[in-house]
Amino acid sequence: MNNFFLSILSKQSKMKKTILTIVTLTFMGWSIANAQVGIGTTTPNASAALDITSTAKGLLPPRMTAAERDAIATPAQGLTVFNTDHKCLNVYVGYWRNLCAFDNTNTTGTITYNNLTYEDVYSAATGLIWLDRNLGATQVAASSTDAASYGDLYQWGRGTDGHQIRTSATSTVQSSSTSPGNTFIISSTNWYTGADPDTLWQGINGINNPCPSGYRLPTETEWSAERTSWSSNNAAGAIASPLQLPIAGRRWFNNGSILDVGTRGSYWSSTVSGTNSLLLFFNSSTAYTGINDRAYGYAVRCIKD
Repeated sequence: MNNFFLSILSKQSKMKKTILTIVTLTFMGWSIANAQVGIGTTTPNASAALDITSTAKGLLPPRMTAAERDAIATPAQGLTVFNTDHKCLNVYVGYWRNLCAFDNTNTTGTITYNNLTYEDVYSAATGLIWLDRNLGATQVAASSTDAASYGDLYQWGRGTDGHQIRTSATSTVQSSSTSPGNTFIISSTNWYTGADPDTLWQGINGINNPCPSGYRLPTETEWSAERTSWSSNNAAGAIASPLQLPIAGRRWFNNGSILDVGTRGSYWSSTVSGTNSLLLFFNSSTAYTGINDRAYGYAVRCIKD
């Protein structure tokens, strides 16, 4: 009998605690109904598990640096943090996506090109729209040394003819044709001997523009504008920027060898200087735009025209 009364008293105590909890939450502006939670509202939206209503305060997610974010073990799909380096929300979707890089008012959605899918990224500092990864890359860079984000290495002015593949064969024969085939041409500072070579990568109508329709190579001025907006003038600033530029390395025209992967980023521009062309360069200590020979193989990042 004593156990019977003790059981009844225990159930009554639990019920009182439940009622007290509901009353307390209601007093605090919370509402719980049908497995939904409302904060600041007694009628949470039917489509929401959690409905926060306020006209004076916001939602403050966890704040951390990119390094602290990257230290999270096995992040769940959809995990969201505020990245204090990017100064933006980051969402994990198999890699950490910087939401500030996407401008939904200017995007064309996904772009399928040469069997790869790209998206637009928006640079708030310059107002420019770029592809989200290097040409030939299978994913957006998760880090400066993410090999899947390196992409292909193009000789300046050449189209997507197969030469840009990092393992393509080499040839020592310079070409008088704008379409010399799928070999990486070595042993000379310029792969091309034909007429009017400066027009090969000029704008969306460039003879060998390797970018998707409506996209082109950036100018040196456009690269400089992006670089000066970085949080630091080096590889760390490049990867923390909306473009998330990795250290993709380069291919040497002397013998076709791949150099500086993980230590140097080199990205072509469309701007020419004499018989050379300009590029964006960065490593762990510095970043700048400079001039080099057109037979080098460098990464390509396309910009929307």
